[in-house]
Amino acid sequence: MSMGLFCIWLIDYLYKKLQKIFTMKKIISLVILTVSLWSCFRSPDETQKEDIKPLNVILLIGDGMGLSQLSSAYYFGEQEPNFSKFKDIGFINTSCTNTRITDSAAGATAFATGNRSYKGAISVSPQDTSSMTNIIETLSLLGYKTGLVATYSVTHATPAAFYAHVDSRDKQEDIAMQLVTSEVDFFASSGLPYFNAREDNKDLIPLLEQNGFEMETQRLDAKEFNVKKKYGYLMPPISMPAKVDGRDDFLPDATKMAIDYLSRNKDGFFLMVEGSQIDGAGHKNNSEMLIQEVLDFDKAVGMAFDFAEKNGNTLVIVTADHETGGFTLGAENGTSDDYDSHDYAVIEPSFATYGHSATLIPVFAFGPGSDIFRGVYNNNEIFHKMLKARELNK
Repeated sequence: MSMGLFCIWLIDYLYKKLQKIFTMKKIISLVILTVSLWSCFRSPDETQKEDIKPLNVILLIGDGMGLSQLSSAYYFGEQEPNFSKFKDIGFINTSCTNTRITDSAAGATAFATGNRSYKGAISVSPQDTSSMTNIIETLSLLGYKTGLVATYSVTHATPAAFYAHVDSRDKQEDIAMQLVTSEVDFFASSGLPYFNAREDNKDLIPLLEQNGFEMETQRLDAKEFNVKKKYGYLMPPISMPAKVDGRDDFLPDATKMAIDYLSRNKDGFFLMVEGSQIDGAGHKNNSEMLIQEVLDFDKAVGMAFDFAEKNGNTLVIVTADHETGGFTLGAENGTSDDYDSHDYAVIEPSFATYGHSATLIPVFAFGPGSDIFRGVYNNNEIFHKMLKARELNK
């Protein structure tokens, strides 16, 4: 007999027995008392599930953005950076399982799954390359809508870790195939050739449409969104132009569009936004490009913060997967050993490497649960803190 049928039988049995002893008023009082006692004996898990409210989460990742990259927004921008709006700040160690200096794949895998893995891994285990459940898969089961925004290809290491599972970041056509059947509801990025100019000659655009996506492959076209549909903006190049080469406000505009669509879902949303080309500028040791990419990323941060401030039920986290270039903001002629020739009135950006570095990375947080992001911890803790913030949201 099911619990429901048993309860009905028990109530009927007790009612007939009590009718002979008590008045109707007393019977009603006893029923109310019984229901109250029943609620007290529910398991803690059942009570907690009912108390937890959906919490929107926006994770912004400045690829390759260390503290000096972020600091450049304060010296080369025309207005106070949006970073200044955050009060809860921490730092993360970004090392992966097989090297002290990580890459974007392992860095994003740590954020997406809560587990560290090896350099090049896309959300797979370092032991046997088995799939590790990512945060989009976890939150989708709870009714969340999910989205990804980037200026590199959507198959690139950082966004890929949030929906795909492959043993190497280089398998971008395999990663593209996994987007088709993923739990992602909205994406805006580049990388169209990985979907319609593939080595296997498959065209994935019709497959995306069959799986519920309304696709746009020419421009970022704002529209009246229907929360029951999915939306994909897939721009033609493998990677968009850099900001210094004429890229428009794609990143902040796409961030705003994603929030507009995702926030229509009453059960909450998760959005990952990547300032992808800060990393590319670091690899090129191009300070002008780097500064413009950071300022562009800061605009996207502003979009997220302003929404969260008005909404009141949105957690915003801003961080990076690693630092690129050993970037620093020194004095003009600061590389000279002639101390008297240094001009401390002028900042001269410089680089120490063309690769990544092991420097600690800042974390900024705002919204419900933001205080748990304070301190110094490993990068995979970002995942656990995002889920913990949701559990604290009662």
